Amino acid sequence: MTGLALALTLKLAFCTAAVLMLVAVPIAYFIAYSRWRWKCFIEGIAAMPLVLPPTVLGFYLLTAMGSKSPIGRFYEQMIGKPLAFSFTALLIGSIIYSLPFAVQPLSNAFSQIDPRFIQQSSLLGKGPFTTFLRIILPLSQRGFMTAFLFSFAHTIGEFGVVLMIGGNIPGETQTLSIALYDHVQALHYKTASQIALLLLGISYFLVSLIYFINRKKGFDLAYRR
Repeated sequence: MTGLALALTLKLAFCTAAVLMLVAVPIAYFIAYSRWRWKCFIEGIAAMPLVLPPTVLGFYLLTAMGSKSPIGRFYEQMIGKPLAFSFTALLIGSIIYSLPFAVQPLSNAFSQIDPRFIQQSSLLGKGPFTTFLRIILPLSQRGFMTAFLFSFAHTIGEFGVVLMIGGNIPGETQTLSIALYDHVQALHYKTASQIALLLLGISYFLVSLIYFINRKKGFDLAYRR
């Protein structure tokens, strides 16, 4: 049982972090380089999961994915099974809930690049996409690694959102945090302590790895939940 929960948790964390490396890049790029006066509202939306109670976010996602919603009905017609209480629902919820943990490190990394490099690329006739691939991306490698690890670590520890939209289906939606709660409810404290220790060890390793990657002076990790 715990092995299935561990495998599902790692799969969910990896898929979430991988998708966020695509989803968070344009948002972080906009935050770092846009001069739009009201971009603070975009920043606020991207950072909302940091302060929004997980159950609130989970409730709205469950409502949006339910069989009575247009999205839920369309998915069920196309796939043949409900969207809610599935791994796909967990993935969507995790992407939204972990979004700021990818956007913030990436926007920090982008904003710390010397503007002269970007200006010189523009003077040489290179477009924004080419400049991103040849200048910004190579200089932001640590930012990408930090964003990936933060998203991965945050997804591993999720509870409220995954419980709301995924329930507690072994092998399908039961992550380690849900399994821990399940064992505590059943008074299986020995197994619960083992799962808690495993989660503690994984989290500590990932956080230590993040600080190891960013140990060089000049890279501002300064990311607080």
